[in-house]
Amino acid sequence: MGMGTRRARRGLAADIGAICLGDGWVRFRVWAPGCRRVEVEIVHPESRRVALRPTAGGYFAASLQGQAGLRYFYILDGQARRPDPASRALPEGVHGPSEAVDTTAFAWTDAGWRGMPLRDMVIYELHIGTFTPEGTFEAVIPRLPQLRDLGVTAVELMPVASFPGWRNWGYDGVGLFAPQRTYGGPAGLRRLVDACHANGLAVVLDVVYNHLGPEGSYLAEFGPYFTDRYTTPWGQAINYDGEDSRGARDFVIANALHWIREYHIDSLRLDAIHGIFDGSPVHILRELNDAVQRLARRLGRAVPVVAESDLNDRRVIDPVRKGGYGLSGQWSDDFHHCIHTLLTGERSGYYADFGSLRQLAKAYTDGFVYDGQHSTFRGRPHGTPTGDVPAERFVVCAQNHDQVGNRAQGERLQSLVDFEALKLAASAVLVSPFVPLLFMGQEYGERAPFLFFSDFGDPGLQAAVSRGRREEFAAFGWTGEVPDPQNPSSFARSKLNWSLRTEYPYRWLFEFYRTLLSLRRQYPVLGIGGKRRLQVREADDRTLLVFRRGENGTAALAVLRFAPEGRAVRLRVPPGPWRRLADSSEERFGGLGAKSPVLIPMPRGGWAEVEIGPYAAVIYLREAVATATVQAQIIESVAPDAAVPSAA
Repeated sequence: MGMGTRRARRGLAADIGAICLGDGWVRFRVWAPGCRRVEVEIVHPESRRVALRPTAGGYFAASLQGQAGLRYFYILDGQARRPDPASRALPEGVHGPSEAVDTTAFAWTDAGWRGMPLRDMVIYELHIGTFTPEGTFEAVIPRLPQLRDLGVTAVELMPVASFPGWRNWGYDGVGLFAPQRTYGGPAGLRRLVDACHANGLAVVLDVVYNHLGPEGSYLAEFGPYFTDRYTTPWGQAINYDGEDSRGARDFVIANALHWIREYHIDSLRLDAIHGIFDGSPVHILRELNDAVQRLARRLGRAVPVVAESDLNDRRVIDPVRKGGYGLSGQWSDDFHHCIHTLLTGERSGYYADFGSLRQLAKAYTDGFVYDGQHSTFRGRPHGTPTGDVPAERFVVCAQNHDQVGNRAQGERLQSLVDFEALKLAASAVLVSPFVPLLFMGQEYGERAPFLFFSDFGDPGLQAAVSRGRREEFAAFGWTGEVPDPQNPSSFARSKLNWSLRTEYPYRWLFEFYRTLLSLRRQYPVLGIGGKRRLQVREADDRTLLVFRRGENGTAALAVLRFAPEGRAVRLRVPPGPWRRLADSSEERFGGLGAKSPVLIPMPRGGWAEVEIGPYAAVIYLREAVATATVQAQIIESVAPDAAVPSAA
């Protein structure tokens, strides 16, 4: 196949769906190589039925007179009546007619917005349906100034592609091009993105390219979108490398470009790429990212693509020149698991592989903990080394939708540990050199669970989902209640209570998060990057020292205590003075009072003693030094063989 043909097919894929041409015409195009004949049936504002003409590559197309708001179905081989796989809107649900949308009608106000590189992001993950009482795109907008003032720079939306019913996490989407109607549809999403940009916030969108559905997924009737060669836990795998897979690949790439071009989305988070299977010479993840970056260059914007994966495979984020896929970053589950096990003591499931402070130290310095050694949970070696991978390629957290919602009771960390440990978890994430992510409500200790919920209409599927949820946790020895995902109460119980952030003790935790995020902005040594200038070591089996060097001799030292009792930590530090920026035990953060010294003079370096409370964190800063001589002493004193800082 020549380059011209490939370009032609990509051009066909780029404008699939119903495209309003702006002159009283609508162009329809669909990939349906499994059909001999495809017709478009207009059902609103009038009724008519017109055959599409077959074109190259298995596509069918036609242009008809019509306007935005026109509703239609495709008729496959004179029988099946189906919504458009690339519907821009599904106003009556995933089984109803598609609606043509004028993508040029919205008056954007973000002409000067240039996106945001991943390294500049402090990500706030939220679910549209439970973030506010209203559960809509519009209802998020009044909250944006509060997120900005907290120190958030990017809002990550859990999937918003159309799903069956009224409530869902979003990972069961089937209308990949159509924002969910109950959230506010296309117009609501555009208004939210525009408002985010007006507040200086980037928008990350979670997209699902490992499966569709199951309910409302009709793509298999159009052509070979799926394959039986691989299996996923969630549904049929997408056909990325089998016979006639070009159309399925182009469909997914077109969807990624659609969010960026038509909705001004700033970044894509690819869900569970370990469920994306592709043995092609050029992996679909590389091809998708290449297409996104070409579009980003044409638009003059930064559009990082980030993956979620449990493979610990550096190829995802390695540059193409090194044989990688070239993505901007990926989530590090290992970092979360280290913090969670140290704070909760849990060791079931994949937590069996974690629990030591030494592992957390490795997560700080490397990114992955498992980089080739044996995993007890998997029963085999796991992961690849990442010590040389820049810190800005990793997204880390203490909570996210998966780690909360995939518990039987949907408990947040707030329900599992005490108040001081919540502040320690915040510190562990925000003194790291990685891109931090917060899960909605985490910043003030939201009490509501985040349960798994769905609203399938098929009775058989309803029963299967409810039964499967119970059986899943029973297999792990869980004997307690498992809330029914189909019960509307599971959704209602998961909504945030925004009034808590102004009450105590929640207000103290909120102030602690805001303080740490402010310190990251104010002092670059506490911000993103700098793995090569990072040292982490254990002061004892429950106390971790995180030492970071910045420019011009600036440095920061964090002492993290993962134990229910405090202690005096004796450590050797480079020349000072070292000024305390924050102690999680301070009364302003709801603690009993800090005992750590406000200032450690140390004009020539040496031994110092820091009193640290139970489950506490203390952060010190050394300002820039004046002379090259002192700078040389500092560089020498923090060399790895000098074991600085160290405990007696």
